[in-house]
Amino acid sequence: MKRLAWLALIAISGCTTVPPTNVHQPMTARPAQRFTAPVGNGAIFQAGYSKPLFEDRRARLVGDTVTIKITESTTASAANSNKLDKSNDQQAAVTGLSGLPGKSLLGLNLAATSSTAFSGKGAAANNNAFSGSITVTVIDVMPNGNLLVSGEKQLAIGEEQEFVRISGVVNPSFVDFSNTIDSSKVADARIEYKSSGQISEGQFMGWMARFFLNVLPF
Repeated sequence: MKRLAWLALIAISGCTTVPPTNVHQPMTARPAQRFTAPVGNGAIFQAGYSKPLFEDRRARLVGDTVTIKITESTTASAANSNKLDKSNDQQAAVTGLSGLPGKSLLGLNLAATSSTAFSGKGAAANNNAFSGSITVTVIDVMPNGNLLVSGEKQLAIGEEQEFVRISGVVNPSFVDFSNTIDSSKVADARIEYKSSGQISEGQFMGWMARFFLNVLPF
């Protein structure tokens, strides 16, 4: 029994795990049935498959698809510089003690000098670029007509699996006639590029090493 448990554990650990996601769920939706198609009448024109005369191919209903061009490029930088200088110079001298005790202090000079200096600098920079395209599905239509879209693309390259995910809110008026929209025009956009496999797993610290790293005081 123990041997079977160990084999099951090894099999589970060897399986490729799907990385978690933060995009809107679900990532696809079946289109709602608009009407019941009538029985074919033998004519070329079939009312059940007709489209309105002025209706284009842009997405507008649940289950429709729209292509998003991912053109994300962000650049951020920050620099700080602080400098503080402070100096003090004090002097005192005893020149005369006529008629007073303590004449041994005559000619005594006192001097005190203090200085403080502080200097600090900091800099940070971050550059990101992500480009590509993905077709997503309309999963909800909001009361104002905006579309909530979500989708995923999986690519298997050898033993690695790449996951491209995106979701957000699309204004139908921003969708062009080719049913395409730029990612910069997607509100509440959530864009992910993750991988799963031996190469990606090799970039993470093992659970036992993380455990000892958290409990050891040194």
